[in-house]
Amino acid sequence: MLGRRQIREKVVETLYSYYQNPIGADILEKNMISQIDKIYHLYIYELNFLVALKNVAEQQIEIGKHKYIKSESSINPNQKFINNKVLLQLEENTERLNFTSKHLELKWDLYDDLLVKTFQRIKAGKRYQDFMQEEHTYSFEDDQKFIGKLFLRYIAENTDFHEHLEEKELSWTDDFHIANSMIQKTVGFLKPNQSSHTLIKMFKNDDDIDFAKNLLKYAVSHLEESEEKVKERLQNWDLERISLIDKIIIITAITEMDYFPFTPSAVIMNEYIEISKVFSTEKSNIFVNGILDKYIKDKNRV
Repeated sequence: MLGRRQIREKVVETLYSYYQNPIGADILEKNMISQIDKIYHLYIYELNFLVALKNVAEQQIEIGKHKYIKSESSINPNQKFINNKVLLQLEENTERLNFTSKHLELKWDLYDDLLVKTFQRIKAGKRYQDFMQEEHTYSFEDDQKFIGKLFLRYIAENTDFHEHLEEKELSWTDDFHIANSMIQKTVGFLKPNQSSHTLIKMFKNDDDIDFAKNLLKYAVSHLEESEEKVKERLQNWDLERISLIDKIIIITAITEMDYFPFTPSAVIMNEYIEISKVFSTEKSNIFVNGILDKYIKDKNRV
């Protein structure tokens, strides 16, 4: 789910695209919502990858059973991984199944090279081997911890996975951290002996949707006015000399201060300083802080 800071980031990104290619407000809003929807697609795609790892393990067990020369491990295969309670719940999750059935491009081929190689790396890892060799029965919490750490090591921190996402959908690389956070929360929210039917939504409620749409709408409709406010507070700088992304971050912050009076100035300023650290140069946060601090003082805004 998007927090308010992540919503602000999406508004900044959308406003940046507007500067590059001015389009109608309605289309711009639809584009922003579409970009947010793509994060949900990525979230499902990653969940499907976890489930596909389980399916690959099952497939390899079946292949072993049909070998002409059988070993003890193929006759009595270790099924702890495929019986992991978290993976079973994710596999049976109704929302994941329904969404994937409507978006087949999010389904993984069990012979996909990245998928197979990742599973081989997992099998060779000490964490997996320790997990499989433990003789005691794992609790649901143990299964959660194992899958959570496996996800971080072999998906969230997997550079091959990053490159694959970039090739499949360019915007996913910017939103990977959001989807990863959603996966971790999903795994953490699962409960023992309870079927999993729902998943995390992109927006917490209608208020968050309205916030995103209104912040973008006010920013676009008052663009020239906000640019003038920035210009008035520059010292020995021309507006044209400011980097575009810094200007957009400041304009979005000023828009929120002007049209969302119930959000404290300190909260708004801190949020956009953090956003500048993500999107802009190393020293941009100091510049953004200086302009917004002056604006707050000039307006006596609490």
